[in-house]
Amino acid sequence: MKPGLFEPRRIGEMAPASKLALYAVLITWSLFVIFPIYWLLITSFKTPAGVNNGPFFIPWVDFTPSLHAWKDLFVEDFADTFRAYRNSIIITLSSTVLSVLVGSMAAYSLSRIEFAPNLITILYFVLLLGGACLAIGVFGADLWLTLAVAVALFFLLARAVGRLYTVRLKNGDILFWIISQRILAPIVVVVPIYMMFQSVRLLDTHLALILTYAVVNMPIVVWLMYDFFNSIPRDLEESAQLDGATMIMTFREIVLPLSRAGLSATTLLVMIFAWNEYLFALFLSTSKAQTLPILVAAMNAGERGILWWTMSVAIIIMIIPVVVLAVILQKYISKGLLVGAVKG
Repeated sequence: MKPGLFEPRRIGEMAPASKLALYAVLITWSLFVIFPIYWLLITSFKTPAGVNNGPFFIPWVDFTPSLHAWKDLFVEDFADTFRAYRNSIIITLSSTVLSVLVGSMAAYSLSRIEFAPNLITILYFVLLLGGACLAIGVFGADLWLTLAVAVALFFLLARAVGRLYTVRLKNGDILFWIISQRILAPIVVVVPIYMMFQSVRLLDTHLALILTYAVVNMPIVVWLMYDFFNSIPRDLEESAQLDGATMIMTFREIVLPLSRAGLSATTLLVMIFAWNEYLFALFLSTSKAQTLPILVAAMNAGERGILWWTMSVAIIIMIIPVVVLAVILQKYISKGLLVGAVKG
């Protein structure tokens, strides 16, 4: 055995054997990750016969590349492809901005203000909301009239009985409840959401999907940004408030710039979830607001069988925006995910 193989040559360097083992693991893992993308790429340039004849890997050696699938998607089915791509961009960007904006403000308020809501008041709200949904969905009551009655009853009962009970929740309880909404399986709530948008005639619209995606992904924003905001020294905010800055100004001018890494990582994560969302898009859209995941899934249910070649093209154009955004935000993402906080 070569002397010094397991000993570093200099302080701060890895031993040659350790470096070799590390690079071997990284190369193996990289090949494992990149191979599915390579398989998609070569499949997109195959004809139906080339896909069905066997697993060919090397272009111009095992098979002759063809633009057959690309022509089908971008020429013959251009209208459907462009509409789905446009819908995905509009819905993803809008829902991500709304979710990150509202979720960040909610996380900041939870990290700086100690809330103590009355438990009985929350129970009243849940019961009245459930009763309103039952009245609208089962008995066909008018939506706006039912909501107005529920809101009036909530304020009356909260003022009359709320003071009799002293059990209050803390910020930790609120955070746990928020993240529990994300743990809840989407299939459990998709039917009530469908009925709600059907009542207000918003099915198959951008607004329905934007609101749904934003609400579904907001718990992730609150949970992640809460830790980032807690890591920022409060002395900076107190100094700004002594100079006359309001809480909104402090949040915009001091807190957000210091939490840029966490905000970038959270935004990309939420955007990926919204971009790949399938279940809600399946129930809440048909043709006008159809997104890319629905377009890809439709290629698996045609009369001609599974269109692997066209599906590969659709998946490639579907992952390009996420990859480009990840490359642009790579510096901030690595800080946000690895460090876990931004030190002011």
